Amino acid sequence: MAETGNLLSFRKSIRVVDATLRDGGLVNNFEFTDEFVKELYHTNVAAGVDFMEFGYKADKDIFAEDKFGKWKFCKEDDIFAVVGDNQTGMKIACMADEGRTNYRRDIGEKANSPVDMYRIATYITAIPSAIEMIEHCHKMGYQTACNIMAVSTATEKEISIALDMLGKSPVDGIYIVDSYGSFYPEEIRVLADKYLEYGEKYGKFIGIHAHNNQNLAFANSIECIARGVDYVDATVSSMGRGAGNCALELMLGFLKNPSYKLLPVLKFIEKEMLPLKEQGVVWGYDVQYMLTGMLNRHPRAAIDFTAKKRTDYAEFFTDLIDR
Repeated sequence: MAETGNLLSFRKSIRVVDATLRDGGLVNNFEFTDEFVKELYHTNVAAGVDFMEFGYKADKDIFAEDKFGKWKFCKEDDIFAVVGDNQTGMKIACMADEGRTNYRRDIGEKANSPVDMYRIATYITAIPSAIEMIEHCHKMGYQTACNIMAVSTATEKEISIALDMLGKSPVDGIYIVDSYGSFYPEEIRVLADKYLEYGEKYGKFIGIHAHNNQNLAFANSIECIARGVDYVDATVSSMGRGAGNCALELMLGFLKNPSYKLLPVLKFIEKEMLPLKEQGVVWGYDVQYMLTGMLNRHPRAAIDFTAKKRTDYAEFFTDLIDR
């Protein structure tokens, strides 16, 4: 494997992607104030973040618009209202779920959009459909990435087939996604090497999107970076579904590239994230998420456990292993 640097150096190819609005939106139904979003945008610019993901391009025929905040749908006018012509070095990203996005209707030409990159999220069983979405977005002029969700539940053969199919597609990059927060660094290292092998073969960048069920999102992210993964997702204060994600402040503090600045993010945490928690928005590591992560289960049961303010961890664990 090529030399990837050391703790005192930096790799210019690394790109930090802030996913606070998108993954964090799963915590509060995307009900962010306009002030919050604008402050986050300016914070990311000041911090040197490479991409800011604004949310999902969800199909309004599937999801009722009056039941979610605007970043569930990422309309161009709403993004323009925040970024204007985005005369900055930071690019704008948006996620489109396979099977939950009317991409032919809602994703038009890049010339009319502030979005630079669409990230197509898919389960491994729906790769052909995801590739159709990738081809459409590529044709419209966007950079693209594919996030293979819940990869911890896939077989090695399935992963190899999926990576080969994506390698032959026009996608620009492929993401390792630890949806259940179940991987340990030793496992993520092996998986990263596999993705990087296909990435090198087909000329694709490789990214990592980690969840924090076992308090390993940061560890797994920097393990992937050490192996040669270039794109890394993070969220402010680790805000994200369930146990949350790799914390942006941790990642910026770790990376040695002088282009990244930690102070703007710390100021944003003081001004916007602490009040959010005081309002009762809940996310982050807890025992119930540890248990679903250890068992490689979807965190929906732990999310329900948290919503009901339960603390009967032993009974919850017994229920999980009996299923």
